[in-house]
Amino acid sequence: MADMEPRMSRPRACVATGVAAGLAAHLGWPVLVVRAAFVVTSLTAGAGLLLYVWLWALTPWEPGERRPTRRAPVAWLLVSASAASLAAAWLGSGGLAVDVEVDDGSALRWWLGAVFAGIGLAVASAAWASFIDRPEPERGPRHELTIRLVATGLLSVTALALVFGESANRHPVPTFAAALAAVLGIGLVYAPTLVTAWRELTEERTKRIREEQRSEIAAHLHDSVLQTLALIQNRAGASTEVARIARAQERELRDWLFDGEAPADSDLGTDLRDFAAALEIDYPVTIDVVAVGSSSERASGEVAAAAREAMLNAARHAGGEVSVYVEASPDSVEVFVRDRGAGFDLAEVPSDRLGVRQSIIGRMRRAGGSGEVRVGAGGGTEVRLRFPAERSGSENARG
Repeated sequence: MADMEPRMSRPRACVATGVAAGLAAHLGWPVLVVRAAFVVTSLTAGAGLLLYVWLWALTPWEPGERRPTRRAPVAWLLVSASAASLAAAWLGSGGLAVDVEVDDGSALRWWLGAVFAGIGLAVASAAWASFIDRPEPERGPRHELTIRLVATGLLSVTALALVFGESANRHPVPTFAAALAAVLGIGLVYAPTLVTAWRELTEERTKRIREEQRSEIAAHLHDSVLQTLALIQNRAGASTEVARIARAQERELRDWLFDGEAPADSDLGTDLRDFAAALEIDYPVTIDVVAVGSSSERASGEVAAAAREAMLNAARHAGGEVSVYVEASPDSVEVFVRDRGAGFDLAEVPSDRLGVRQSIIGRMRRAGGSGEVRVGAGGGTEVRLRFPAERSGSENARG
């Protein structure tokens, strides 16, 4: 089967929209030639402009997670074009006092076209600043507010000049229509704010409805399924396979009911709870994970990897009940993994057994933390991991 032609896409780093650059890359043409073609064809009844807008609406961005960035200040260009168009109408009509003595009314049509074009460009500049520029860190809400104020000023001056100028006496109907369009344009400048507020209100209402439904389901399942799973664990014994499966299902159901959706790179406590649930299915072990404090350490960090290795060793070699305690403070993040097995002396472990030495102690030392294996207070083994908070933050920043 022949290879399919690759789909056209727009580059995420572009001048304004990426349409010309994307089309040039797709056709294998120089980008300047494509841009010139758009300009030339736009002069023929606007065909090039329509094609440009059509490609902009339907062409996706190239694959990637980076937010699109634009070098050109499109909103400022649009508001500047609006000011130029309105100024041309003002100067061309002698202070917006349209003195038309031409029978075909061409001067009046030109003046109205310039006024309506200026109004449309002002509205377009505000819409671009709200929907396109606002999410970009380089511009943001302050840039959006500035564009709105400038556009509002232009439209307000235009409406006042139309209402109180000489054109209102000479041509009241078209002047009134243009003034009404300017007032409506001011409303459209602030319409994105209403759209955003309505969207947030809708999302909040949807979230509230989902939370109410989740609470109803949680109450029903708590009175039935969760109590049944807890009873199975108590009757079957902590180390039996039936109890382990019931405990894993209970934990998974509780997480779904009460924790909601976790981010892709979850926090350390959440990651260790998930890993504990997986170990309880594979090994005859019961693992309790307790997290205290707010930790900046993520699930992708070195502490999480070393803690998972310690938990795996406890489940594989000790079994029974294992306790995992995560304590976060402004100075450090500490993890304690305790089991109630027979215990062991690290000095007596053969040198070719690298699990504890390299995957736990060595990993923490290379990352800038520390790891220690010692006999627990009531027997068994205790693994203590410590990671400085400042190093944890820097690791996350690099990640």
